[in-house]
Amino acid sequence: MGSNTVGTSRRNFLKSATGAAAAFTIVPRHVLGQGQTPPSEKLNVAAIGAGGQAAGDINDVARDSGTRIVALCDADLRTDRRNAPIFSKFPEAKVYQDFRKMLDEMDKQIDAVIVGTPDHTHAVAAMAAMKRRKHVYCEKPMAHSVAEVRALMKAAQEYKVVTQLGNQGHSFDTIRTFCEWIWDGAIGNVHTIHCGCAGVNSALDRLPRLSEKEDVPAGLDWDLWLGPAQERPYHSFYLPGLWRAWTPFGNGTIGDWVCHVVDPVFWALDLGAPTTIVAQAKDYDPKTQGDTFPMGDIITFEFPAKGGRGPITLLWHSGTEKIPRAKELETERNSVDTGAYVYGDKGVIMYGSHGANPVRIIPETAMKAYKLPEQKIPRVKGGHQQDWLRAIREGGKAGSDFSYGGPLTELAMLGIIALKMLGTKLQWDAVAMRFTNCDEANQYINPSYRAGWSL
Repeated sequence: MGSNTVGTSRRNFLKSATGAAAAFTIVPRHVLGQGQTPPSEKLNVAAIGAGGQAAGDINDVARDSGTRIVALCDADLRTDRRNAPIFSKFPEAKVYQDFRKMLDEMDKQIDAVIVGTPDHTHAVAAMAAMKRRKHVYCEKPMAHSVAEVRALMKAAQEYKVVTQLGNQGHSFDTIRTFCEWIWDGAIGNVHTIHCGCAGVNSALDRLPRLSEKEDVPAGLDWDLWLGPAQERPYHSFYLPGLWRAWTPFGNGTIGDWVCHVVDPVFWALDLGAPTTIVAQAKDYDPKTQGDTFPMGDIITFEFPAKGGRGPITLLWHSGTEKIPRAKELETERNSVDTGAYVYGDKGVIMYGSHGANPVRIIPETAMKAYKLPEQKIPRVKGGHQQDWLRAIREGGKAGSDFSYGGPLTELAMLGIIALKMLGTKLQWDAVAMRFTNCDEANQYINPSYRAGWSL
């Protein structure tokens, strides 16, 4: 990266961070009507979704002595489900199946909301909370479409709430180390990134069995679980957890991992929006198999020159399409299966799955020869959820709020559209929010909701 961009990026970050800290004064919540919460008051937190990753988020938030879990909501209330331990752990929290009812009945008792549902209901749940001026921590990916991402970003700004995307690596020290190295010119001008995740989120082998008839189990409200998704019969293939492999509900491996793996380069290089996206996948036909994702794919994003850096090509590798091993690596054992190789004209950095952890220059001889720069970016104390809670109390911004996490999530949404248009190099106009060379692809930017649901 050129020196002008490096300096500007670093100065802008430090200036905005310092300015934000100085601009807020703690005042009582009743004076504001919403927003900051004095340290002497406990934050009342509700959760929409209570199993899986949501349970982890709830536990992490509850570790803060200044919080109180007051309500738990899940469309699946079967007693043998993986959310059962959370309900047992917080017996004083009121339990709901419909988040809309929870928000209506407990409006005055809730300050903040954790959204940890399947991807297709992130947007409707987060929007409902923000419209009531509740602060929102939303699991990644932020939404299920480009239009949802944009709507959530706009709402967060309009309602002046503190938001945080659940890409916890954004609060790690290592992502800050990576940014400092890039801004220091450790590998020169970055031009190419190979990144991805070896996880497979595909249900190709299960497609023929979707015609099987299954009864909705007692304790599951299937209509609520479907939410805005188009009507379809219940099948045990969808939940719990398996929904990620199905396009009406999940966002595949790219949706699950972009917000982790791409986060370091997205921040350090100020990637912004790509101008082109093209996807490749073997043995996959989106016309006949579009209900699920391929076993593996490679999606290429091209980013234009920006500031003092040149154009950048990012290749995303999912599932069976492994990240090509960097020739600079000393041994095969050290290769990355979830993470990235970042190529500059003066060297290569490799990093792992969350927050660039671990991170190093390769080969080891180059790492040992590099003079480490001084730390310039403030480190986060206590973790990602604590960063969100601190921002609520102090009136600041969380590190991966929707203004940052939204464009990061949008990359995954664009990649999924490219999978539906295999082999077509899509030209993306981010300002107009449309593809300029493929009208067929534009139908996937803002898919319609089922009757009775809206943002």
